Amino acid sequence: MAGRFVRASKYRHVFGKSTKKEFCYDNLHISRNAWDTNLVKVNPEYLSVNWESGGGGAFAVIPLNERGKVPDQIPLFLGHTAAVLDTDWSPHNDRIIASASDDGKVFIWEVPQGFTLHTDAEEVSHVSPVSKLVGHSRKVGHVLFNPAAENILASSSGDMTIKLWDITTGQAGLALKHTDMVQSLSWSSDGSMLVTTSRDKKLRVWDVRQEKPVHEYAGHEGAKNSRAVWMGEHNRIATTGFSRMSERQIGLWEPGRKDPIGGFTSLDSISGVCMPFWDDGSNCLYLAGKGDGNIRYFEYENDKFEFLSEYKSADPQRGIAFLPRRGINLHENEVMRAYKTINDAYIEPISFTVPRRAETFQSDIYPPAVGLKSAMSAKEWFDGKTGVPPKIDLESVYEGNAPVEVAADYKPPVVTPAPAPAPAPVAKKEPEPAPAPVRSPGTMTDQKASISAMANKFQDNEEEEEDSDDDAETSSFEEISRPAPRATIPVRSPVKPQPVTTTVPAVQAKPASPIKSPHAAAAPVSRAASATSPSAVAPSSPAVEASLQQIKQLLEQQGKVITAQSEKITSQTQMITRLATEVETLKKRVGAGTQDQSERIRQLELELEAARS
Repeated sequence: MAGRFVRASKYRHVFGKSTKKEFCYDNLHISRNAWDTNLVKVNPEYLSVNWESGGGGAFAVIPLNERGKVPDQIPLFLGHTAAVLDTDWSPHNDRIIASASDDGKVFIWEVPQGFTLHTDAEEVSHVSPVSKLVGHSRKVGHVLFNPAAENILASSSGDMTIKLWDITTGQAGLALKHTDMVQSLSWSSDGSMLVTTSRDKKLRVWDVRQEKPVHEYAGHEGAKNSRAVWMGEHNRIATTGFSRMSERQIGLWEPGRKDPIGGFTSLDSISGVCMPFWDDGSNCLYLAGKGDGNIRYFEYENDKFEFLSEYKSADPQRGIAFLPRRGINLHENEVMRAYKTINDAYIEPISFTVPRRAETFQSDIYPPAVGLKSAMSAKEWFDGKTGVPPKIDLESVYEGNAPVEVAADYKPPVVTPAPAPAPAPVAKKEPEPAPAPVRSPGTMTDQKASISAMANKFQDNEEEEEDSDDDAETSSFEEISRPAPRATIPVRSPVKPQPVTTTVPAVQAKPASPIKSPHAAAAPVSRAASATSPSAVAPSSPAVEASLQQIKQLLEQQGKVITAQSEKITSQTQMITRLATEVETLKKRVGAGTQDQSERIRQLELELEAARS
């Protein structure tokens, strides 16, 4: 019974769309370091990727609008003396990026104005860091900016600590001490709490400014790495990891509760680490596996993850990054975009889109998103201030204007239909004779069923009348062989049926019924006459004629409806044929055109499939 009902969701039909290789970022030298990291990070302007280089560590920054094959010699961000393990973009300045390295240092960089990979200079000039944060004694594996406070950076190290830096002063004001190597970390939306997973299989929730964990639980039991991500403004945490039997799992946690809500959910038995990414705008969780090409996505509802769909690809990924919501393509109904590494040679964008035909702003799938403005300064954050950063109205971005800022707790107004006016009281009228029923044309099946039922009803009546007539005719001849044991039964008529008992001894007549003439001698003749004369069916003739007239009118009306529908189907068929011809002509004319042209062709193909269906 439960299988008959489909859960209502705006994102149930979200699908992932790959990109042609000529529109990917090709000719890259992606780092082959075995450290468990995402390798790439992205913001609406730039893409950073850990670079494979000798004689020190480096990473590359690629402007998102420079797709295609990257030049052989490009400007790199050089300065580390060992491999770069992780990078992170500032959420409040698209040109500020932090890097973590195997040399135990954290560097802060600023992308130069007008930065491009294509230069006419004979020698490529590399970029140097603007500041260096020194304090860890072992390699630094992760860096992550605070989403609410400006210039606050968290870095985790092999010395089993997480340091909180003010990048403007270069000082680490706070430190969170662990008992083992930190494997992942994630901030709450207001920047006051931090969740971490570590190699001791513990999940810890930290009150950062108190420098102590407020909650500590046993996490996934498997030996491989686990990840955690704070689910935006929800007071929930999502984790991925492994069971003792090396099955990949997902868990939903509430801070203060020692067990995951509903227990752990097994996904599959693939050996690669599952990388979780949370989208606060759509309440969706995306899971990308290392070593496989699939990306699953779930919708969070009623304290559980409802599976939506899965993007499948034969090209495995080692690293992946998801674009902040303020950078997605609103005109294509895009709700998320991922950038995945393929074969350590190129990066492919994956666009997740809600299929809709409307060409206007879709406010129901685009609530306000976090913008560039922070909620507080670094000093205010260290002093104990807490707050969620303000948001921007994406409709202003859709229209090409400057982003309009809205309050952090702003909820878009729900468009509700105007209430229908109350009907005015109408005085009761005397019932009028109902006209002949004329039904509104429904589907072809309903129309056929209606006509068939009407015809069968009157056909049955006619058959019954014919049967009664046949009985009457047959009874006049069957009276010869029928005995007349009931000839002496008294009847209501005061006149005795003497002719029945005294006359016609050879042909004994059936006693007359009380509603007919009491004279038995005239009974056979009158019955035979009634069976053959038109007066026998006279009472029912007007009703039959009216019904036949009604059926005739109904058939004429249905004929008109069928003719109109046939003309409509013919016009739709001609339109589909024309669309198919236009798509084929565009394909031949464009060939290997720009991405916009290819996407337009894809959109036409989708419309063609919808029209055919």
